[in-house]
Amino acid sequence: MSVHRIMGVETEYGISALADPLANPVLLSSQVVTAYGTEVMPERPRRMRWDYDVETPLRDARGFDMSRADADPSQLTDDDYGLANLVLFNGARFYVDHAHPEYSSPEVTNPRDAALWDAAGDRIMQHSAQLASSFTGQLITAYKNNTDGKVSYGTHENYQVDRATPFAQLVKYLTPFFVTRCVFAGAGRVGIGQESLTEGFQISQRADYFEAEVGLETTLRRPIINTRDEPHANPEEFRRLHVIVGDANMSQRATYLKLGTTSLMLSMIEAGYLTQDLELRDPVSAMHQVSHDVDFVRLLELRNGKTISALDIQEVFIEAATKYVADSGTGDAMTMHVLNHWTRIISTLRTNKMSLANEVDWILKYSVLEGYRQRDNSTWKDPRLAAVDIQYSDLRPDKGLALLMQRKGRQDVMFSDDEINHAISNPPHDTRAYFRGMCMKTYTEQIAAASWDSVIFDLGPEVPLHRIATGDARRGTRETAGVLFDQNLSAADFVAALGA
Repeated sequence: MSVHRIMGVETEYGISALADPLANPVLLSSQVVTAYGTEVMPERPRRMRWDYDVETPLRDARGFDMSRADADPSQLTDDDYGLANLVLFNGARFYVDHAHPEYSSPEVTNPRDAALWDAAGDRIMQHSAQLASSFTGQLITAYKNNTDGKVSYGTHENYQVDRATPFAQLVKYLTPFFVTRCVFAGAGRVGIGQESLTEGFQISQRADYFEAEVGLETTLRRPIINTRDEPHANPEEFRRLHVIVGDANMSQRATYLKLGTTSLMLSMIEAGYLTQDLELRDPVSAMHQVSHDVDFVRLLELRNGKTISALDIQEVFIEAATKYVADSGTGDAMTMHVLNHWTRIISTLRTNKMSLANEVDWILKYSVLEGYRQRDNSTWKDPRLAAVDIQYSDLRPDKGLALLMQRKGRQDVMFSDDEINHAISNPPHDTRAYFRGMCMKTYTEQIAAASWDSVIFDLGPEVPLHRIATGDARRGTRETAGVLFDQNLSAADFVAALGA
């Protein structure tokens, strides 16, 4: 009945060595992650492993498992390729995912915390790139974006959903929502088409790379609704909705609203509250149309033969959410804030969209680029505009355009430096991430491996490894586990106290 649920964000960062455009991105990513591990865990003598034992990346929510023989190698996320991997003191995972460094935030219980620990990931990524630059003697730069103009890499969201909710209902209502969500959550992009061969500007970085309505893949034939059924929880009770359509937002407010509105949509679907007929005739084509339409003039075709605009679809869901929260009578402060913020943003997009530049990424980027275009009387083919597009997402505080705009007050921020610094070094207190992060902080040398579902202790060569299961995301919180960490037990006594 609210925006509160278990959720998190995974961000793959763009990376480059400015002096060597042909540098191996896997090597660069490894250098970045390793550099951070060397600084924050200097006493750790060996590579940290991820516990893949309970991962099921080929299980499909539609009721079957894809065979490993049929899967693309990129789908085999349960294979250990020996690349750099860290589990951090804040409960996050920081590792090399194929050719990118990825920060997977700790599990949180609300969209504000999700945006906060996501912002902490940006700081960790930038600091890591700076450290790696010092160690290697070459400037390594990280970008929070989703494309270099030719290929795309992901910013994924994860939401815990009631298993009793029919998956078909999720598909029915989330598809039109995701197709149109970029109007307030898009990061903006110079170029149209997967390889930017057509000049222009569009709302979303990711939209052109989606080619299917529903599917298990994440890097080829990308689907609007991803069907990976890997709950990282009790599979009888929950599923994990793995959302791959989102852009990487520099705006903290955009991240907050993106996660908050999606969680509210899920609450309505779980409650069986939505009845509107908004099924799109061609969702993939509609997703491209919405992204290419910065003036919101195109109408989308529904399967029932009617047409509707992207903003109209959002307003239908806002109207339903407003009634849902009122009917339930349990609208907490954060839920009301998300709902009011959502309502105001969509209304303002109709009347004065450029006034939202301080909180909507694509509008701020568009306004800056339009300023350059007008000043230089240039077209969207001007390569300098593509360079500014990339600079927007540069994580260097003195170079990144979005970060410079934040310091100048032209992009709103939600979090103070103190809040972000705390989230860099500490886990959220109200999920199992607290247990994971505190285990890493307290017993760094004794943790052999970890995952969302486990922490594995190595107590010495004569003692078997001890695997502590953490299958319930709402257990292992500060309230339930904090007293154990406060006792300053040895690793062996700590494991014994857990009854492992």
